[in-house]
Amino acid sequence: MFARSLPFIAMLLAVCAQAAAQDKPKLNVLYIVSDDLNNQLGCYGDKTVRSPRIDELASRGVRFDRAYCQFPLCNPSRASFLTGLRPDQTGVLENSTQFRKNIPDVVTLPQLFQKAGYYVARVGKLYHYGVPTQIGTDGLDDPPSWMAKFNPRGRDRDDEPKIFSLTPGTFGGTPSWLAADGEDREQTDAIGAEMAIKLLEEHAQGSANQEKAKPFFIACGFYRPHTPYVAPKKYFEMYPREKLPLAEQKDGDLDDIPQPALTSRRRDMDERLTREARQAYFASISFMDQQVGRLLDALDRLKLADRTIVVFHSDHGYHTGEHGGMWQKQSLFEESARVPLIIAAPGSKAAGKAAPGIAELIDVYPTLAALCGLEAPAGMPGKSLAPQLTDASSPTKGFALTQVRRGGGGNKKKAAENAFPGYSIRTDRWRYTQWENREREAELYDHQTDPHEFTNLAKDPAQAATVKELSTKLKELVAAK
Repeated sequence: MFARSLPFIAMLLAVCAQAAAQDKPKLNVLYIVSDDLNNQLGCYGDKTVRSPRIDELASRGVRFDRAYCQFPLCNPSRASFLTGLRPDQTGVLENSTQFRKNIPDVVTLPQLFQKAGYYVARVGKLYHYGVPTQIGTDGLDDPPSWMAKFNPRGRDRDDEPKIFSLTPGTFGGTPSWLAADGEDREQTDAIGAEMAIKLLEEHAQGSANQEKAKPFFIACGFYRPHTPYVAPKKYFEMYPREKLPLAEQKDGDLDDIPQPALTSRRRDMDERLTREARQAYFASISFMDQQVGRLLDALDRLKLADRTIVVFHSDHGYHTGEHGGMWQKQSLFEESARVPLIIAAPGSKAAGKAAPGIAELIDVYPTLAALCGLEAPAGMPGKSLAPQLTDASSPTKGFALTQVRRGGGGNKKKAAENAFPGYSIRTDRWRYTQWENREREAELYDHQTDPHEFTNLAKDPAQAATVKELSTKLKELVAAK
């Protein structure tokens, strides 16, 4: 009699387990994106920059030590990681194209969460904005991605006449800075943090209001440390200029580097200006760091931390004087392509660990989908990083692809005729870069012996087999659009 009842008992247990899974509260997501932030953070081993709150987040989650953007420029990178597609798939290769002109039916990361019944909102810069002129506007936003949107605007916009710029009157595309009067709360990013905190408060306990009772996906995009590097004066005082270390240089470094690789190099910054710019950039990082901390404090106060995934990353890296005076982005060197990436998920067995495997920003989309039990669109090039949250040493796909475009300028016809791409593949040991100009120039750097990428080995006969192997892999990745 008992034996005959076993199938029924098994079926009953399965039904109960399924019901329990359905009743289990869904995880929330707090998605934080910084603008133009490189890996000069305490948790990444930097000895100069003070980033205690981002460091705290790293202690709560997994820090990906070798994560890379797909295009070191704001619009192409953001269109890429928010759709989970590579730039050649989105067709966004500059700062003026809205991605839906090319891929109108794509399901973005926030849209996926909307379809799953989440409340989805944006505060600040997630898709591209021209900084600072479009602060307080929608910029190149994607309305279908959000159920609600909030555009903070602070005194940094009103203080623009006070800002020093290497190119007078130009702020977004050139190093520029201001040690601002006033308090943190007056700045755009502090206002944005406050807006995000209010959203967390509204959704903390659920509500009779149908929207507020949903699990949430709240995205908060900070504008700093993007130029102009604006922060209250107290943050500048944390970094006395005369004590700041400068980027390491090596005699002859530029001799073997192809010209397309050096377009981010500036010749109008002497040592004094370099120190001032680094001071301002670091001050902006520390100011932004405090706003991240306010979000973490709100999660703790509202008892949301144990059911909220927190993701933090930048849109791309940033140069602060490397390779003979390179500044900002749009290079394929490590400083420009590498990004900070931290994922803190409730119950993570690898919390506080560093994941050494190569990761890409397009991996964030499938990771969040997997962690929240959602099905990402088929055919995405990224790979979930969820295994690294259980075991930080778990292998990843083992490579990252980053690209830029050179030539053509602002003239669309000229760009179409003369522009050419550069592609770079980063593996555990190597960075191999191929420029698709007439000369088909290449770069190869051995990160085991040359982490600062000072010596180009692409023409070294001893590395011919490595060049061939990486060139073949690069062609396969580029062809797989």
